[in-house]
Amino acid sequence: QVPLMESGGGSVQAGGSLRLSCAASEYTASDNCIAWFRQAPGNFRMGVARINPRDGNTYVVNSVKGRFTISQDSANNTVYLQMNGLKPEDTAMYYCAEVYCRTFSRTANYWGQGTQVTVSS
Repeated sequence: QVPLMESGGGSVQAGGSLRLSCAASEYTASDNCIAWFRQAPGNFRMGVARINPRDGNTYVVNSVKGRFTISQDSANNTVYLQMNGLKPEDTAMYYCAEVYCRTFSRTANYWGQGTQVTVSS
């Protein structure tokens, strides 16, 4: 698995927006998908959205549907998570990882450093 690097987090007020980036250092001809996860203090890490890089199909969990959008820039090997209408409950560390498509199961036991998102009320 090629290491993925997350960036773009920050502190915003409720209702604000952020765009997170998940960059791969090199292209890999993988059959797998890329997903965003988040973990708030005291909570389990949970999948938020995933994308199939080959056909662009996306999946977003109900709790963020309509506010979060996952997309990709294939030329730059980057997957984005556009987050609009942020709420305090979106506060978490966000991670990206390669997963088996149609699941949030990671293909390797590896997490990057993540990027912190903090939403104030």
